[in-house]
Amino acid sequence: MGLTDEEQLKVAVQNQVVIFTRDADFLRIALNKPHLGIIYVHQRKLTIGEYIKRLRIIVETKTMKEMEDQILFL
Repeated sequence: MGLTDEEQLKVAVQNQVVIFTRDADFLRIALNKPHLGIIYVHQRKLTIGEYIKRLRIIVETKTMKEMEDQILFL
């Protein structure tokens, strides 16, 4: 995107979307700011197929209201 982490968080809030990230630094920024949800996964923890599988479960079981200001770890 070419934006800083803070700018990305702002854009996500404006567009009412949850952020999926592998950037641990992003979590530190998000802890003190309102957001619509963040899904974090360690860069070397899962395969892309496993990301998709777990993201699908989240999409099917969580509402936007339940995701608000939450950080989920895959």
